[in-house]
Amino acid sequence: MKSPLLYKILKISLKNLAQLTLKKYQPEIIGVTGSVGKTSTKEAIYLVLKNEKRVRRTQGNFNNELGVPLTILGDYEKITGVNFWFKVVFQSMGQLIIKNKKYPEVLILEMAADKPGDIGYLTRLARPKIGVITAIGKIPVHVQHYSTPLAVAKEKGKLIEVLPTSGYAVLNCDDELVWELKSKTRAQIISYGFNDEADIQIINLEYKFDEKEIPQGVAFKIQYGNTIVPFRLKNILGKPQVYSAAAAIAVGIIYGINLVKISEFLSDYQPFEHRMKILKGIKNAVILDDCYNASPISVQAGLETLNYFSKRRKVAILGDMLELGKYSDEAHQEIGKEVAKKVDFLICVGEKAKLIAESAIRHNFDKNKVLIFNNSESAKKMIKKEIGNFDVVLVKGSRAMQLDKIVEELVMVA
Repeated sequence: MKSPLLYKILKISLKNLAQLTLKKYQPEIIGVTGSVGKTSTKEAIYLVLKNEKRVRRTQGNFNNELGVPLTILGDYEKITGVNFWFKVVFQSMGQLIIKNKKYPEVLILEMAADKPGDIGYLTRLARPKIGVITAIGKIPVHVQHYSTPLAVAKEKGKLIEVLPTSGYAVLNCDDELVWELKSKTRAQIISYGFNDEADIQIINLEYKFDEKEIPQGVAFKIQYGNTIVPFRLKNILGKPQVYSAAAAIAVGIIYGINLVKISEFLSDYQPFEHRMKILKGIKNAVILDDCYNASPISVQAGLETLNYFSKRRKVAILGDMLELGKYSDEAHQEIGKEVAKKVDFLICVGEKAKLIAESAIRHNFDKNKVLIFNNSESAKKMIKKEIGNFDVVLVKGSRAMQLDKIVEELVMVA
């Protein structure tokens, strides 16, 4: 929306309609925030609750000052032009006048914090009963809009500051910045992670492959008190997806759902497009499509996932990690150090990604196994011939780098 005035009018209108709707229907609100893993966690929570309650969750990227009220007002999936807003207002006023018997009992609202004040605005709009903070990392995405990573954590922490004493803060205790927020809430705390002290502890994580080393998913167990229950997620790879499942398990327990049932509900869990999606590639390659977005913590996780392949050549196609501000150079150089330990062939796309290559070479990575491209357009023309038989290829970069174009070139057309 180009006009600032029209945007402001729309923002105020949606906020007022959303607050009136919440007052009328009184749904329980689950807020989900973090620097990575929000969408996957929100979806996992939805799978756990949808068979027990009438539930609505954020669709797409509706996680900001317009998207959150849209989710409160209706199950909208995308904005389809100017007339869309008239439809939203008309339908919203209608359900304020005539009760919508299908209105959700629970709203799962993804809450983004792209800049200071975002979480405060969203929690004033919709006061959560449960707050989930996924992961932040040492150098979070969007940190360029904040003074320090600690300031990012403080913003995310506003989600649990507003929780009532009868509410619950669901926190990733493996993430240092997240766990330090535990003193900021009056609510009951439920922790999850691999840490021995986690309330919802992940144990015995295994990656499953077939005889051709094609990924089949992950298996793990959850220990909660004296109970241990096995979980299996098909077509899933990487710890971030397991963390999302663990957060959803915590929410399920809050709602009184037993672990065996939760395990059944999560068996349908699948990654979103471009979020560590396992794809069949050209030349019998396995493509790990994780190019939706990138931050240091998520790129590190992607590289760690490559390590679970023992028979295939490991190729990393890495693009710029954007919105890191003054921490950008340091972050890209740190990734280069990890690449030198975990990757067999490196392809970098973008100006900042060149720093990954330079750092990897400084840490004894073979410079003859490095390719650098300015953008995805130039890369996609050359990249096919560089992929060998039975490679495993991680594609990871910020959304603006458009690495999905590269994925399209590498995926086997059915």
